[in-house]
Amino acid sequence: MTFMPKPLDVEVREFLNKFDFSACLACGTCSNGCPVTATPGMEEWDIRKVMRMLAYGMVDEVVDSDFPWVCTGCGRCAYSCPMNIDIPAVMAHMKSLRERDKVPGSLHKGMQNNVDTGNNLAIARGEYLEGMADLGNELAEECPGFYVPVDKQDAKILFFPNSKEVYGDFEDQFWWWKVFYAAHEDWTVPSEGWEAVDWALFTGNYAANKFLAKRKIDYMHKFNIERMIMPDCGGGSYGCRKGMETCVLEDPNNEVGFTYLYDYLVGIIREGRIRLDKSVNAGKRFTWHDSCKHGRELQRHFGKGYYEEPRWIISQCVDDFVDMTPNRGLNYCCGAGGGMWPAPFDDQSAWHGRHKFEQIKRTGADVVVVGCSNCRDQIMKRLPKYYTDYKYEVKYIWQLVAETLVLEPWESALVEKATALADAQWKAFGVDLSAGEY
Repeated sequence: MTFMPKPLDVEVREFLNKFDFSACLACGTCSNGCPVTATPGMEEWDIRKVMRMLAYGMVDEVVDSDFPWVCTGCGRCAYSCPMNIDIPAVMAHMKSLRERDKVPGSLHKGMQNNVDTGNNLAIARGEYLEGMADLGNELAEECPGFYVPVDKQDAKILFFPNSKEVYGDFEDQFWWWKVFYAAHEDWTVPSEGWEAVDWALFTGNYAANKFLAKRKIDYMHKFNIERMIMPDCGGGSYGCRKGMETCVLEDPNNEVGFTYLYDYLVGIIREGRIRLDKSVNAGKRFTWHDSCKHGRELQRHFGKGYYEEPRWIISQCVDDFVDMTPNRGLNYCCGAGGGMWPAPFDDQSAWHGRHKFEQIKRTGADVVVVGCSNCRDQIMKRLPKYYTDYKYEVKYIWQLVAETLVLEPWESALVEKATALADAQWKAFGVDLSAGEY
């Protein structure tokens, strides 16, 4: 009996047609390069099979499966596809078709929290501001005059914190703060809507993705900010860029200035705004993990991926660096992408990361440097639970820079000025610094 393809929903057909879905050759190149292939519990699934299922109208079967959710969106499939089909976008659309109450784990809840409260964990504004004040005071013991500027009018740089750092990994914020301090940066963070991470991208929620980007745009206009540093998280920066693209297409007045963390760090190093001492990293070998969204996906969609800039930054901090193989556009996903780090798929995520662990092991590196918070948590926390025969450290690239800094305390007049500004700011926000530690 001949199987007849089922008629597709009109909207789904229109979406798939935009990506030349019918051009798929069923050659298998996508599944050969995909870390999802043979995922535990889904051994019979691979991306080529899913593409064939969609071609035969089996959209509901794909949407109801876990496959779109265990896909990390790493883009290795599209990078290699001879017909240049944007397979990650197809998988994201399959996510968008899932009923919101059936989205796995906490992804939808966190995204809704962000829309409703300004951050994934629904941290109250008062608690957030008190934390920023207390932590700023703590760092000021090492960096006299330091404080966290909030809602600063006409600042040159806007920075978005990550809620996991605001909630628990408090001192992880110190690394960027030390860089800003050493560079005498004119920077600020928002008092509201400050979340760096965009789980709307992970859940296929187009409307929320645009909303979160527009909130950042509106803040920059309101406070006349020169540039924002794109959030470090691969999903956060890529999601923000996609949302901003939609906003600008709707209204060119939504265009705002931005920079990626790599360009920012390269700039302040080359301009001599910070000094680095490589000797503090002597005796250790370092390697670099190419983030999928900062690399091949950014390159494919926006024409610029970050490959050479992070390697140059690391070269200013260390003498012993070795690349993973393969690297750059062919690099393997760590297994955390697409929301897999917070999603309830530990075994599947660790399976995806098997290639990453072997890459690290082959380098002989003591330290893996990363530019994405999801990648960092995956490589530092999840993979070592599953693969135990090689030990390594994991550092953010801005952490490496901060730990290599030659910190020079500010002059007394500048410290006095900053202290007065901090006192006035926290008083205006109603934050009592004598109330205790965060």
